[in-house]
Amino acid sequence: MQQYPELVAQRDDLYLECITLLNQTGAYEEAKSLLDARIFHPWEGGGEGKVPTQYQIARIELAKQYLRAKQYKAALPLLEECLIYPPHFGEGKLDGAQENDFYYLMGCAYEGLGDKEKAVACWEKAVIGLTEPTAAMYYNDQKPDKIFYQGLALLKLNRKDEANSRFHKLVSYGEKHLFDQVVMDYFAVSLPDLLIWEDNLTLRNVIHCKYMMSLGYGG
Repeated sequence: MQQYPELVAQRDDLYLECITLLNQTGAYEEAKSLLDARIFHPWEGGGEGKVPTQYQIARIELAKQYLRAKQYKAALPLLEECLIYPPHFGEGKLDGAQENDFYYLMGCAYEGLGDKEKAVACWEKAVIGLTEPTAAMYYNDQKPDKIFYQGLALLKLNRKDEANSRFHKLVSYGEKHLFDQVVMDYFAVSLPDLLIWEDNLTLRNVIHCKYMMSLGYGG
């Protein structure tokens, strides 16, 4: 993709795949710059949620770097931007969008700045949301990392039993569904994948379940 940038730039899906690869390899600043520079067209039937996801990944990972470096003020604007969908996305934010990770990390930034009141307010927002893990095949499904961040926020609020309940649910779901055989039984416009490559849904489920279990045990 880097060898043929003009060709990649002709298509939103390839352009976003390039951004995804940059995020996956830790080039968050480059991914952020590329995404911010493009106006995406409305993308029904395979693209919903993909642009916001990569936009948020780049910002949240850069914010984590600032938090580790104790540059708390620099982290806050990046996390606040995750809460807003700019017009160039080509889509709006769903009602009930899951934002547990953004608020948890915002709370950590305020904690680092010594503002305990704002930190607690953010962590209180971070615990809100669905608590039951799902297969997360579609873009509006509850993502397991959102439940993980609910648990981390509960730990910050000294609600350890509730936190452990979240973590246990992730482990339990992963163990229960690890060996499921997954098939697509209907046409779904919200399955966010390029259609030019065949996918092994059963293998994807194994990875997803192990990811859930690792989040649960990590919590």
